[in-house]
Amino acid sequence: MQRVIASSLALYLATVLAGCERVADEEPVAERPDTALEFPSPDRPVSDLGSSEFSTETARDRVGEARKVMDFAEIEPGMTVADIGAGEGYYTVRLATRVGNNGRVLAQDIDPRALSRLGSRVERERLDNVAIKLGAPDDPRLPADSFDRVFLVHMYHEVSEPYAFLWRLWPALKEGGRAIVVDVDRPTDHHGIDSFLLRCEFEQVGFELEMFRDAPELAGYYAQFRRAATRPKPDEITPCKGQPRRANSDGGTK
Repeated sequence: MQRVIASSLALYLATVLAGCERVADEEPVAERPDTALEFPSPDRPVSDLGSSEFSTETARDRVGEARKVMDFAEIEPGMTVADIGAGEGYYTVRLATRVGNNGRVLAQDIDPRALSRLGSRVERERLDNVAIKLGAPDDPRLPADSFDRVFLVHMYHEVSEPYAFLWRLWPALKEGGRAIVVDVDRPTDHHGIDSFLLRCEFEQVGFELEMFRDAPELAGYYAQFRRAATRPKPDEITPCKGQPRRANSDGGTK
């Protein structure tokens, strides 16, 4: 009798342990926001949210990061620009200086704590041409026809709903406006995104790659997109699949 009980207990424990192993092997499924359900999910992993301080500002200025990006983007006095994923405001404060008193900067982030710290900095440095806005994971919440440039610097790989996000960003650009991405050429779950995959996702929602530069001094690459003539309906978007390839500076692939 004791042997039967022991045998049954051993079988029960083996079954429980096997179940635990299966649960441990399964990836947790993130719940999608209702506002994103009409768009396809990305066919790729997404990076966890990183620190709002990508590197020290002194180190970034030492290689002239912001200056080079603003030069590539042809930022001029009087422009209206958006800094998406603004974090601690490295780009925000430098863009504010570059566009001058007649220009405007909208600093956006989905982290209220980061925006609170940035708000204190904007007030302390008396940046009267800067406004702050809370965004959403699937919507940058930008006013339509408002921006000459929209910056997404070292943050696009953290966007969990890229098709909804970019589709809703599209109307925010003025005629002749540009979306600027600075990121790293590595897997999306390692805080980067392959440049061909980046191009594919942007093109699926109505953008065209205009410029691409490998830029090690920016800790990655610079990509610039213009708005195409039209954008597709949400149910017409096909998620990018397959082994990604890299984009050439002329918009081709290699």
